[in-house]
Amino acid sequence: MERAERAVRIIAVQAALLTAALHLLWAVPRLSPAMFTESVADSRPFLFVPAAVLLIAVGVAVFRGYRYRRLSTLGGGTLATLLVGYPLYHGESAANALASEPLALAAVVVEAVGIVAFAGLYYFHHPDRLGLAAGTNKNADND
Repeated sequence: MERAERAVRIIAVQAALLTAALHLLWAVPRLSPAMFTESVADSRPFLFVPAAVLLIAVGVAVFRGYRYRRLSTLGGGTLATLLVGYPLYHGESAANALASEPLALAAVVVEAVGIVAFAGLYYFHHPDRLGLAAGTNKNADND
């Protein structure tokens, strides 16, 4: 069980960091100081940078060995939001846009793998799975 958890943790960290890198590769060249003063036609660069920073923080925390279900939920939820947001943004032309953008195709694949990996971490990090709830016996305080 420990080997499976370690493998899932490695996949989750790699998926989070690779997704962050792909979104930064797309967003950073499109950022400019003029975007802060003028109206913006595409707000995705402003959204991708904080999402990438959040994914980097989650990846580092998982790498350091923090075993919190909320952390797994945050990582998987962020990846799921990015994955679902792509077809919502592009609408009916999402398949054509995905075929024409190699970074987007790579990001979608990595996000799907990451969602599955973070779901696995959510399963492995259940609080009762390692007997953590046994130490919080209410009668132990009365002894």
